[in-house]
Amino acid sequence: MDWLDGHNRDNGVTPETTRLLRVLKLSEEVGETTQAVIGALGANPRKGTTHSWSDVEHELCYVIITAMVALASLNPDPQTVFAERLKHVAARSLG
Repeated sequence: MDWLDGHNRDNGVTPETTRLLRVLKLSEEVGETTQAVIGALGANPRKGTTHSWSDVEHELCYVIITAMVALASLNPDPQTVFAERLKHVAARSLG
């Protein structure tokens, strides 16, 4: 993530704003996933079918990657945080 941090520093973005922007970036990626779903379903009559379900899969990957980058911006050990949360969700869901 050093290259991302360096890019923001070079543009005068503070570390606090960088973290905020990385969390907000998730909204953008989720929006693109939504757009791909609408396009895969051909749900916009003006545009028709513009995406495939493979496009949706790719957009979902971007959401996951973006979330992990945001998490790494908030915690120096994102793998542990994610593993603990996944374990918690699995225990809650699977009983």
